[in-house]
Amino acid sequence: MSDTWSEATDGGMASGPAMRALAITVSNRASAGIYEDKSGPVLAGLLAEAGCAVDGPLVIAGGEAVEQALRDGVAAGYRVIVTTGGTGLTPGDLTPEMTRKVIDREIPGIAESIRAAGVAAGIPSAMLSRGLAGLAGNVLIVNLPGSSGGVKDGMRVLTPVLTHAVDQARGGDHPRSG
Repeated sequence: MSDTWSEATDGGMASGPAMRALAITVSNRASAGIYEDKSGPVLAGLLAEAGCAVDGPLVIAGGEAVEQALRDGVAAGYRVIVTTGGTGLTPGDLTPEMTRKVIDREIPGIAESIRAAGVAAGIPSAMLSRGLAGLAGNVLIVNLPGSSGGVKDGMRVLTPVLTHAVDQARGGDHPRSG
């Protein structure tokens, strides 16, 4: 995907046409061409498998570029924006800080569940991820770690609730049982 945003379409509720999703890779080195983005294509593929119409991965540098890409994605009408990268402890890992500037409401249970699933799977460093999840208006934004494994693990947690979360963000009701 180029840096231009495709025209937004009104897909209605998440249960209608495919949810429009944007995959964003946050990596100074990948954006500079020093190495190939590996986690972004994995993310885009898993979003597609989850039923999304996916744009990206858009590969950007960390910092202020993250805030701008998220704001552009919200303005373009995406229902879901998922980032990979910039959630660690290094001084340049600022994806959560930039995300916090864009979201109106946090959804801590998503990020907590992603971290907990990683730790439960025997990856103690998963607890060091500082990724956030939240809503910018009715757009779901989720930060995932920058590794392909972290993306796979995070999407394994997110996928079962993705459609329901997007539906709820757009005013949908809870499904009724029996």
